[in-house]
This record gives sequence, structure tokens and C-alpha cells, in this order.
Amino acid sequence: MDMTIWSAAAAGFLLTLAIGWFLIPELRKLKAGQEIRADGPTWHRAKAGTPTMGGIMFIVGAGVAVFVLGWRRMLAGDFAHLYVYLFALCFGLIGFVDDYRKVRQHQNEGLTARQKFLLQLAAAILFLSLMRYEGLLTNRLYVPGLQLNITVNWVVYLAFAAFVIVGAVNAVNLTDGIDGLACSVTFVVMAFFTAAAAMWRLTSLALFPAALAGGLAAFFVYNHHPAKTFMGDTGSLFLGGAVAALAFAMDMPLILIPVGIVYIVETLSDIIQVAYFKATHGRRFFKMAPIHHHFERCGWSEEKIVAVFSGVTLVFCVLAYLAIQGRH
Repeated sequence: MDMTIWSAAAAGFLLTLAIGWFLIPELRKLKAGQEIRADGPTWHRAKAGTPTMGGIMFIVGAGVAVFVLGWRRMLAGDFAHLYVYLFALCFGLIGFVDDYRKVRQHQNEGLTARQKFLLQLAAAILFLSLMRYEGLLTNRLYVPGLQLNITVNWVVYLAFAAFVIVGAVNAVNLTDGIDGLACSVTFVVMAFFTAAAAMWRLTSLALFPAALAGGLAAFFVYNHHPAKTFMGDTGSLFLGGAVAALAFAMDMPLILIPVGIVYIVETLSDIIQVAYFKATHGRRFFKMAPIHHHFERCGWSEEKIVAVFSGVTLVFCVLAYLAIQGRH
């Protein structure tokens, strides 16, 4: 693996660790405490007031690493790593506005669901348009494992892509429900994208996930149970944007099915819970949704849930890596 990639991971880790050291006390001074949902787990109410928007530390840490280590590539006209970072940043900014409104109004509701959806859709359309204009997006749907490339009508493909991006972003956001969960699961996913890009000698694209993996490892120092800070929507929407952007930038959106298995199960558990509740007029399929809360209700500790969910992600990422061998 190119030393630049290892340097990106190290830089992302050290910068995020340093930024967190200064950022968390500042968030406390600003009284940027998390409000806990009234309909959430009652045992989470003790977490009220924990500083939110901590995702800023790995957004900035990874960003600085990407810009500094990718500068020569940009001078040579290679902006792939910059595009995926800026796309993720767009979603991070949406999350920041949401978090800021929550903190300012001292409640758990920021932007409305409609506002979030429209902003996310606009960001997805902008990214897809830019990638197509730059020739970095194709309308071929790669099927991992089978080594098939299915050509899809451009209109259909772009509609599919926008749906997948918005869905992926919100799935990652939904996973951020207990200390260290979204952070650790996404660390594994970023390691997969780094390894895949390195295997295909796409060093430019490998810089961003490597730097973000390093940043998430550092963030876990502050976010493991009991968390000293939460990433907030600022961080979780950024991570969702990063996951989606890398899948499309590497021209393999279907890889999100195995590598994002935890995100998918989290989302499906929420959908099943709501549908079952309505169909049975008040009965619940799970003890609580999303599914990480169900396991909490079953007596699992937050640490155990994080370990198991990250382990499942690791297994599926290894299988995904094996499935894409020989593509390039």
C-alpha cells in the first residue's frame, strides 16, 4: 500500500485527536449539549447535556489530511479525493444546521424531515451531475462477485443513484444511537474502501477513506461509552455522505449491500416496527427500534452491541473485498 495512504490515516488520527482535545471544552462552554428524545430509551436520559457536534473534529481532521497530502494530485488535475470529501461535507453542513437549531432551541427537533430530504436530494443531484460532467460516473451497474456490468438507462441510473445516496445517508444517521456505534461501524467501512482503492491503485480515492478511518479511530477515544461527546447529525450525515460518495466514485454502489449491512438492518428494523405497529394497531415487532435499542432492552451493554455490530460489519467487508477481486 502506498505510504501516502498510511500517512493520510496517521494524519487523520493525530489531527482529530488534537482537535478533540480543544473542541470538547469549547462545546461545553457554548452549552452545546445533546437533548434526549422523549420517546427514546429512558436510560439514555442520563446522557442529556453531553456535548454534541463532535463530528466537527473528524470532519476537519480528515479534511486537512486530504488537502495537504492530496495537494500535488490536485495540481496534476486529479480531484477525485476532493470531490468525495466536499460531497460528504455538504451533508455535514446540513447536519450542522440541524444540530445548531436543536442546541439553540434546546429541543431534539431541528430541521423538519421535509427540509432535510430536499437539502439531501439537492446535494445528491449536485454530486452526481459533477461526477458525470468530470467523466467519473458511468451508467454501468457493477455486480460484485459475479463480475457483471449491467448498462442502465441514464435517467433510471441517476434516479436510482439519488435514492441510494439519500437512503444511505439517513441509514448511517439512524445507526448513530448509542456510544461509539456509528463511529466504529463506519471505521470498518472506511478501511474497506481504503483497501479496495489501494488494490486498484486508485491512490487519490484511497486518501479520503484512509484519513477518515484515522479520524474515526481518534474520535472513538472520545465517543466510546460513556461518551464525552456525540458526533451529532453534523458527524453522522457527513459519514453517510462519505460512504455513499465512495461507493459511486469507485463505480460500485451495490457494494453498499454487504459493507453497509448494519446500516440496512438498522433501517429495516425501524420500517418493520412502524409498519407492524400500524398494521396491528399498537403492537410492536421489536422491543424498541432501531434494532440496537432492541438489544439494549434484551440486556446487552452498549459495548457489546458496538463490538458485535462492528464484528458483523468486518465479516461482510472481508467478503465484499474478496468478491471484488479481479475486477480491475
